[in-house]
Amino acid sequence: MLIREIQATDAKGLSVLLKQVEDSSDYMLWEPEERIFTPENQFKMIDSVHEKENSTILLAENRGELVGYLLAFGGNAKRNNHSAYIVIGILSEYRGRGIGAGLFRKLEEWAAEHNIHRLELTTVTKNEAGLSLYKKMGFEIEGTKRHSLLIDGQWLDEYYMAKLLSS
Repeated sequence: MLIREIQATDAKGLSVLLKQVEDSSDYMLWEPEERIFTPENQFKMIDSVHEKENSTILLAENRGELVGYLLAFGGNAKRNNHSAYIVIGILSEYRGRGIGAGLFRKLEEWAAEHNIHRLELTTVTKNEAGLSLYKKMGFEIEGTKRHSLLIDGQWLDEYYMAKLLSS
């Protein structure tokens, strides 16, 4: 398994991967088919991430196939540019194989080189697999966003989680 930073040539593969993950996940923000992914849109996102010192996209690649991603978007203001908000997704058939942990380890290496002190994310409180991974990687629950999402007609809460890194 190779975990690496994204390149502009990954735009098409990323658009396919994002769609596959959203179509197979119960707890992503966007519902299946709610967004349209195109290589052009992903190329623009990759380009904008490369312009920011405090943002990155990491990819997990298995034998040339993209199987997971971790997006880290750094704060835009001087007062929060030390923090990065994270979105992670892994193809369903590759979950539970250590790919998420590998992506987080690579993120921490990247964060140390880019003066990132705080990593943060949200997750549905019922997302047991995600919660287990995030806690294993050192994230702590800081609060609950009540009735944050409406999924299949049911109000769901989200945990706000964060991990502070050495400065």
